[in-house]
Amino acid sequence: MKLSVVVPCYDEEEVIGHFDEEIRVVLGQLAVEYELCYVDDGSTDGTLHRIRTLAQQHRPTTRYLSFSRNFGKEAAMLAGLKEASGDAVILMDADLQHPPQLIEKMLDLYQLGHDQVIAKRSRDGDKPLRSVCSRLYYRAVNKWVDVELTDGVGDFRLLSRTAVDALVSLPEYNRFSKGLFSWIGFDTVTFDYRNARREGGRTKWCFGALVNYGIDGMISFNSRPLRVAIYTGLSLAALAAAYALWIVGAAVAGGITAPGYVTLVAIIVGLGGLQMVMLGLIGEYIGRIYYETKRRPHFLVKETNGTAPTHTPTARVAGRTRR
Repeated sequence: MKLSVVVPCYDEEEVIGHFDEEIRVVLGQLAVEYELCYVDDGSTDGTLHRIRTLAQQHRPTTRYLSFSRNFGKEAAMLAGLKEASGDAVILMDADLQHPPQLIEKMLDLYQLGHDQVIAKRSRDGDKPLRSVCSRLYYRAVNKWVDVELTDGVGDFRLLSRTAVDALVSLPEYNRFSKGLFSWIGFDTVTFDYRNARREGGRTKWCFGALVNYGIDGMISFNSRPLRVAIYTGLSLAALAAAYALWIVGAAVAGGITAPGYVTLVAIIVGLGGLQMVMLGLIGEYIGRIYYETKRRPHFLVKETNGTAPTHTPTARVAGRTRR
């Protein structure tokens, strides 16, 4: 069989050489034909130069793509999946937080007939606040979304050719891979591994990026927040009607009294804030529709040593090809 390993890279100059050495040692001990597919996601350091050098040193087993700019990890994974030609494909990061030593176990489980073999990391080494927030988020989001998202399960997984073909056939522009992996289904198995530390470079996941990623997960696979907006509006209308009846009743029974100024201001500010939240929620969904209707390609490739993949039914990459 042939195994493809897809490695999205963004500013990984410090660690990419070490990663390449370690994974080739592991893959060289396995009875499989393999290829490494590096995807440079518009890095601003020397990542592309290092990848280009690795491709020249290991020409038969190394393919790479370099984007014209930073399009994001979702686009990089999609490009790698389109480029990969193996019977099975492994997605993993270049920072060695996804241990290459687990590949053998993944292949053993794949041989048992599983289309998705997922490595679930522990929370060892994470900051306590981040671990608590993560658990609370997944507990809450799974009550909303139409697919199941598991805490500790990320992009590190093996996919069969059947699963890969299913993923690349999904045309949406706004991609949330965690949800897509769960949505396609197929025979899936999960195993645990101990969280590994990053070997070099710096993490790209700041607090703001994590919050935005969490919002993507919340609204990518359901429309329930919009239904909640309707229920909230109806509830507030009912409360307003009940309050109006209470005011009328109080006026009839005891005469007209001036309502409290603080109460009035609090209600106006509270309802105004709630309306802004609902408008923002509706705007998120409309914005996604806006981007979907543009049908822009997910990424553009400026350089590759292979065949540049097709992005959409009508868009094809234009760029340099190095041999």
